[in-house]
Amino acid sequence: MLIRALGHIFTCKEISRLVSQGLDRELGTFARWKLRIHLAACDACAQFDRQMRFLREAMRKYRG
Repeated sequence: MLIRALGHIFTCKEISRLVSQGLDRELGTFARWKLRIHLAACDACAQFDRQMRFLREAMRKYRG
């Protein structure tokens, strides 16, 4: 899915990369904005985000 906001095009590939990076480090303001806009409009990417957060939390609990 392509989402256009303020002249920028956000692809699912770009957003999935941001989701992964956001789990490892603090994203900048613009990157967080892109992520929120896309996740609000794209069910597939929102599901990917939920799955990645679930896996991250499961690994934390497993490591104990």
